Amino acid sequence: MKALLEYIVRNLVDTPEAVRIKERSGRFTVTYHLSVAPSETGKVIGRNGRVAKAIRDLMGVAAARKKKRVHVDIE
Repeated sequence: MKALLEYIVRNLVDTPEAVRIKERSGRFTVTYHLSVAPSETGKVIGRNGRVAKAIRDLMGVAAARKKKRVHVDIE
C-alpha cells in the first residue's frame, strides 16, 4: 500500500524526490505520514481537500482488500 501512495503522490507533484512517507502499522490499522515540499502541499490537498479525499478513498479501498483500515496524514 505504501508503494501505491508513493506512486500517486509522486505523479502529482513537480519535485518527486521531496516526497517522504512514514508508515506506522498497528494490528488492524496502518497510518501513513506524508510530507512533500512546502510549496506543493496545495497540489496534494487540492481545492477544498478534494485531491486529499480521493487519495484517502483509494488507500481505503486498497486497505479493505487486506482487511485493514488506513489513515493518511498530510504534513
